[in-house]
Amino acid sequence: MRKTRWGAVAVVAAAAIALTGCGRTSDAGPGAAEAGTIGDAKAEGTLTMWAMGAEGEALPEFVKTFEEANPGVTVDVTPVPWDAAYSKFQTAIAGGNTPDLAMVGSTWMADFGDALQTVPTDLSTDGIFPGAIDSTKIDDRATGVPWYVDTRVLYYRTDVAAQAGWNQAPTTWDELMQMAADMQSKGGAEYGIRLPSGNDSFQGNLWMPWSNGAELENGSKWTLDTPETVEALDYYQSFYTEGIANPAADRSAGAQEADFVSGTTPMFIDGPAFIGLLNDLGGEGFGDKISTAVLPAKESSTSFSGGANLAVFDDSKNATSAWKLVQWLTEPETQAAWYEATGDRPAVQDAWKSDALASSKTLAAFGTQLETAQSVPAVTTWVQVAAAGDAMLEKIRLGQQSPADGLKELQATADQLGLG
Repeated sequence: MRKTRWGAVAVVAAAAIALTGCGRTSDAGPGAAEAGTIGDAKAEGTLTMWAMGAEGEALPEFVKTFEEANPGVTVDVTPVPWDAAYSKFQTAIAGGNTPDLAMVGSTWMADFGDALQTVPTDLSTDGIFPGAIDSTKIDDRATGVPWYVDTRVLYYRTDVAAQAGWNQAPTTWDELMQMAADMQSKGGAEYGIRLPSGNDSFQGNLWMPWSNGAELENGSKWTLDTPETVEALDYYQSFYTEGIANPAADRSAGAQEADFVSGTTPMFIDGPAFIGLLNDLGGEGFGDKISTAVLPAKESSTSFSGGANLAVFDDSKNATSAWKLVQWLTEPETQAAWYEATGDRPAVQDAWKSDALASSKTLAAFGTQLETAQSVPAVTTWVQVAAAGDAMLEKIRLGQQSPADGLKELQATADQLGLG
């Protein structure tokens, strides 16, 4: 049975896979051994680790605490740019020169899973958000441990909402449509809401099919053309046909935030990084006008789960100690400290009880949303299917195709690609 997940690095993964071809990398190793154990002894020896982006820059200082608790170990972290990481992983796997462990974008797990060890049986993942756990499962084998997570929720301007007669967030699809319309007619907004569009728009709008009970695949084939998904995309299209959302909205960097701060479009759906961006752009006191809420429900309120995982390579020369570092990085106290150091949202639910996270009114919705968030299918053809979904939504948004016709075409494309 295949599991599902989403990743924070879909754009990078899409570019990399487009260059390297579809399907699981032919450079992958022969497959991981059965899950072992790590025991209670302290970590020792030298550990080599790769990490991307801001995480790669912050880790060298952060892991000193682990080294102090394990005096016999040295952790050598190599920061790797995101745009070079995918090909670097491929080259290392092909040459047998992988580090002991690495941060792996959750959308990459299927591509590199054959070169990753199975999580030890005595490394507990209890308490990690279920959608994040799903991102590590390749044919029911756990190939890593979730490190940090992301999801998307509803952002809205409380002052515009109040002017439109709303003093709380919408909880149903009908309420979302009505609140957005009221923000136009009563709140002075040009458009009531901005929905995800352009690259990754299919992933960005999956909350609609999922919240309507749709499944993307059944373990043996794609199940994209279903009544549940047709109904969900009819709902999506109605925001544009009713003039509530702008089909030609500016998609350039910073446009979404600018429209929100100006009040031109006082609602959108996106991830937690926008909390800081909006506060910075809006200036002093603007944070009081921002609220977040879980996505409105139909059958459920289901967003998607992304982020990054920690994985140990088959060729690791110090695997037991590598898994001990993974274990430490995913303890609740460590996760809370990592959030304070970097702003990465913890994959471990108990870490959300820390003062730094629990005191944030805008972050609370993300923690709640992650409890039901799902991941996209952990298959090597996902990026191609999602790109075809992006193209379909472009036509639907512009009124060039009906959801029913678009999904028939998408299903045919997905059937040709298979599940990988």
